Amino acid sequence: MQRIFNVGYLGMENVIDVLEERGFVDQMTHADLRKQVGSPIKVYVGFDPTSDSLHLGNLVGIMALAWFQKFGHTPFAILGGATGLIGDPSGKSQERNLLDQQTLAYNVQCLDRFFKKVLSFENGPQPVILNNDEWLGRFTLVEFLRDVGKHFRIGPMMGKEMVRTRLQSEEGMSFTEFTYQILQGYDFHYLSKKHGVSLQMGGSDQWGNITAGIELNRKLGGIPLFGLTFPLLTKRDGKKFGKTEEGAIWLSSEKLSPYQFYQYLIRVSDEDVIQLLKNLTFLSLDEIREIESGMQEPNRAQKRLAEEVTRFVHGEEGLQTAQKVTQGINPGSDAMLTGSLLSQIAEDMPSCELSQAEVLGRKFVDVAVQVGFSPSKSEAVRLIKNGGAYLNNVRIHDPAFVILKKDLIDHTYLLFSMGKKKRLLIKINKN
Repeated sequence: MQRIFNVGYLGMENVIDVLEERGFVDQMTHADLRKQVGSPIKVYVGFDPTSDSLHLGNLVGIMALAWFQKFGHTPFAILGGATGLIGDPSGKSQERNLLDQQTLAYNVQCLDRFFKKVLSFENGPQPVILNNDEWLGRFTLVEFLRDVGKHFRIGPMMGKEMVRTRLQSEEGMSFTEFTYQILQGYDFHYLSKKHGVSLQMGGSDQWGNITAGIELNRKLGGIPLFGLTFPLLTKRDGKKFGKTEEGAIWLSSEKLSPYQFYQYLIRVSDEDVIQLLKNLTFLSLDEIREIESGMQEPNRAQKRLAEEVTRFVHGEEGLQTAQKVTQGINPGSDAMLTGSLLSQIAEDMPSCELSQAEVLGRKFVDVAVQVGFSPSKSEAVRLIKNGGAYLNNVRIHDPAFVILKKDLIDHTYLLFSMGKKKRLLIKINKN
């Protein structure tokens, strides 16, 4: 998936101005950072491979790197093959479950492929993806304590907000987690010395880790380094984006289909959609303001958000798949449902298999409860009476509706829909 490197349309000469206008900047370590980015630099964001996929909340950091890349700077994505063995305590109320090295190595491989896809341009600076186990893994414990640990003082380390917060919690903080800021601080020093990286970015909860690296580099006689944090991706009510009752909104199509990803974005609230357009797309602010002025048209802004972000994460093919599925299974849609269509989209939406005996001759409400599509029969009946239940895109009016053989699409499929959000494809096993 190639992207065209093009700065001309941006209308600004400095990437910091763009990021500030779009609400990306929380804090900067130096007021003269704008001058530093007047010429090409190398900038990094770190990602802990706690899973084989990143989630929607990580997308702000990825977009920040992409914006720098668009302005001619080289983006570095640092994968925590070593630090991931410990786990960053920032923003966590309790210690993470530790991963084994084999799982961590697999996760690093998956994230490496993802970054090479989304940060790839036909021209301009290409992304650099590194695993910090390459340098941290070479140390023995004694060497690290002697050569790096001696430059850290307990007082300032205890004063970091992430440490204070955890120490006040019931669980407290282990020594392992306490040393995390030393490891990340060394990352910044190493990347500066070996690769010429001069700017580290991260979420607002990374401020302590970033400043630790800047201070370590100063003590070791390195060149001046800079830091920038961006706000965490949250809703108006303060809750994090990318979390649902079903789990995280993953960026990997293997963990969450492009259709499900698209559907999450198309359902965000009017209160949040404009800020997401600023944070997660490259649309100009003029275009975003035009979209905002036309929000009396239902879901217009959400559709544009879903299109732009799905295209960035899953490519044009993934977007087309998501739109095709959305159009085909929209309740009340005039789109013709066929077995061929449903077989193509089966992997791109929630689905299950049942036998004919489990479906034919049974009430819609009973099957809905059996497959977990509705929490109870009474809830399913209520939805039918309120006009929100569909079978194969056709509204069901009778709570006693019984599924018959003639309702099967190509003798194989049933499409359940409840409300505007829930869809389930049932494949009938003829055995």
